[in-house]
Amino acid sequence: MDATEARESADANEPPESADAADATNAAGSAGADRPSDADGSAEAPESAKPGEPSESAAPAGSDEPAEPAQSAEDAESAEPVEPSEVAEPANSTDPTDPTDPTEQSSQLPLRAGWFGWRRRYPRAARAVGVGTSVLAGALLLVAMVVPDRLDRMTFQSFLRLPVELIVLAVVLLALPSRARRITAVVLGAFVGLSAVLKCLDMGFYETLARPFDLVFDWVLLNDAADWMKDSFGRSGEVLAIIGVIVLLLTVLAGSAFAMVRLADVMARHRPTAVRTTLVLGVAWIMCFTLSVQVGGVTLATKGYSQFLSNRVKYVRDGLGDADVFKKQLTVDAFAKTPPNQLLTGLRGKDVLFTFIESYGRVALDDPTMAPEMDKTLTAGDARLKAAGFSSRSAWLRSPVTGAGSWLAHSTFLSGLWIKNQQRYRTVTTSTRATLTSYFQKTGAWRTVGIVPGVRKSWPEGKYFGLDNIYDSTHLGYNGPYFSWTPVPDQFSLESFEKLEYGKKNRDPIMAEIILASSHNPWSPIAHTIPWNQLGDGTIFNQIKKEGTNPTEVWKSAKRVRTEYRKAIQYSVDSLTQWVQRYGNKNTVLVFLGDHQPVPTVTGGTADRDVPITIVAHDPKVLDKISSWGWTDGLKPADSAPVLGMDKFRDRFMTAYAK
Repeated sequence: MDATEARESADANEPPESADAADATNAAGSAGADRPSDADGSAEAPESAKPGEPSESAAPAGSDEPAEPAQSAEDAESAEPVEPSEVAEPANSTDPTDPTDPTEQSSQLPLRAGWFGWRRRYPRAARAVGVGTSVLAGALLLVAMVVPDRLDRMTFQSFLRLPVELIVLAVVLLALPSRARRITAVVLGAFVGLSAVLKCLDMGFYETLARPFDLVFDWVLLNDAADWMKDSFGRSGEVLAIIGVIVLLLTVLAGSAFAMVRLADVMARHRPTAVRTTLVLGVAWIMCFTLSVQVGGVTLATKGYSQFLSNRVKYVRDGLGDADVFKKQLTVDAFAKTPPNQLLTGLRGKDVLFTFIESYGRVALDDPTMAPEMDKTLTAGDARLKAAGFSSRSAWLRSPVTGAGSWLAHSTFLSGLWIKNQQRYRTVTTSTRATLTSYFQKTGAWRTVGIVPGVRKSWPEGKYFGLDNIYDSTHLGYNGPYFSWTPVPDQFSLESFEKLEYGKKNRDPIMAEIILASSHNPWSPIAHTIPWNQLGDGTIFNQIKKEGTNPTEVWKSAKRVRTEYRKAIQYSVDSLTQWVQRYGNKNTVLVFLGDHQPVPTVTGGTADRDVPITIVAHDPKVLDKISSWGWTDGLKPADSAPVLGMDKFRDRFMTAYAK
C-alpha cells in the first residue's frame, strides 16, 4: 500500500474534527455518562479533538482494546466550566454568521442527571434551583459586606447599599483565567466570611464592652466568655454554645467560599452579560457616590467595607505598638524613692478599706428609671452612716473599661496607670511597679488583706498587689449557693471579713481590698439583705435563691434587666453601709467605688465611662485633707462634681495623706 492510500485509510478511521452537538450527546449517553452541566441548567460544550488525533472516548480503528468510558457523573459534577470563548465552533455549522450566542446553544443541551436523575425528570425545577442558588450566593456576599458591626446600627435600609468592593471583586474575577479565578474566588470568599465573623464578634463586644473586638488583646476574653456561660447556664449550656460557635464559624467560611466560586463560574459562563452588568453597576456607583444619593437616610453607594477593614488594620498596628508606649509609662512613679516612714503618714492608725462595687456606674444614678429608687437607697445609707458618726464625700472617676473587665479597672485604680487591655495588665502585674495597696504594705504600719469572693481559681497576680493574705471564695466559710456568676453574696463576704480579720482583738491596723461581686452581670437571681445574726454558714441563701428570678427570663426584656441591675446595686450599697454602721469605729476609713459601667443593655449604649467614688470616715480630719478637691457631701455625687481619671487617683490620694 502506498503512502497516499495509507493516509486515506487512516483518515477514514479517524473521527471528525468536531461532532454535532446532538451526536455527541447520544455518544455520551451510550457511554453511560451525562454531559456536565452547571447548576442552573447551562451545559458545557466539549473541547474539539485535535486534527489527526483520535478521541479519548473512542478506541483507534482496528484496535482490540475497548473504548474508554465517557466521563462519569461525578467527574462531570466537578468539571471546571468552560468559558464560551474557549468552546470550539461546531464543524457542521451551516451559517458562519449565525448570531446565536454559544451560551444559548449550550442551554439547549440536556441537563445532567443530578442525584437520582432528578435533573432530567424535572428540568424546570433544576434550572430554578440553579438560578436560586446563584441569587442566594450573591445575597450572602452582599450581606457580609454591608452588614453593620453594631446591632444598634442594623436597619433594613443598611442592607440597601451598593458596596464598591463587590464591583471590584467582579472585575478581578472576570480578568483572571479559569484556574486562577477558581483559586482567587475560594481565597476571597473565605476572607469575606472571616470578616463577617469579625463583625459578629464586634456586635457581641459592643453589646458587652461598648467597643469592637481587639484582634491583638481580646482572645483571652473568649475563655472568660465560656466561663460566664458555664456560670449562668451550666456546663451543658457552655458546651452547646461552644459547639454552636464552631459549627457556625465553619458554615460561614464554607458558605462564603462556595458563594464566591459560584458567582465566579456564573460570570465566566455568561461573560458578555457579566461585563456589561459590572460596567453598569460601576457607573451607577460613581454617580450615586458623587451625588450622595440616600435611601431612608442611608448612603446608597458605600465603601464601608473597605473602611471597616482599614480600621481593623489600624487597631492591630496600634495594639502592636502599645507595648513600647506602656513600658515607658511604667517607669514613671513619683513615690518610688520616698522612704517608707514618709508614706501615708496622714492615715497612720486608721483601718483603710478600698471597696469595689461591681458594675456600679453613673447610669445607676442618672437614669430616670433607676434614679428615684437609687436616691432612696443612698439617702437611707447617708442617714445610717450619720447616725453612727460618719461623714462622706463623693465624686466621679473615669474607668478605662465599660461593661466588663473589672480587673483592668482595679489595676488602673491601684497602680496609677491606664490599664486598658490584657497586655498592659500582664505587663504591670509582672513588673516592680508599686500599687496603692503595696505602698501600705511597704510602710510596715498595716496588715494588708484581700477579700476577693469572685476569685475561684489560682490568682498569682495577687502577690503583685501587696496583700499579706487573700481570702477567695473558698476561704470565706460560705456553704450556700452561687447566684449566677456570684459565688458569695456581698453581705456574707463583709461578715466573713469581720470574723476573719476586722473583728480580731489586739490587731494591727488593716488595709483591705474588698471586692463586692453580687452586682455582677447577669443580675439574676440576686440576694437581699437579711438580719446579720442569721447569716450563719450561708445555707440560708438556698431559699433566697429559689425565690429569685431566672436569668433566661430576665434577659428577654431590657426593661427587666435594668430593674434587676438596679436592685443588685441597691443590695451591694445597703450591705456596705449596714456593715459600717454595725462594725465601723472611729478609725474606720472606707473608700468605695464602682469599677465600670454595666453593659449597653443597661446604659443604652452611652459612651460615658464614669463611676461614683465615695470616701467615708469617722474622723473629720480625714475628710479635711481632701476639702480642696471639691467633692460633694454625702454618698451621691452631684452631676457637676469633679471627674478624675481612675489612673490619677493613686498619686492624688497618696499626696493628700502624705502628712
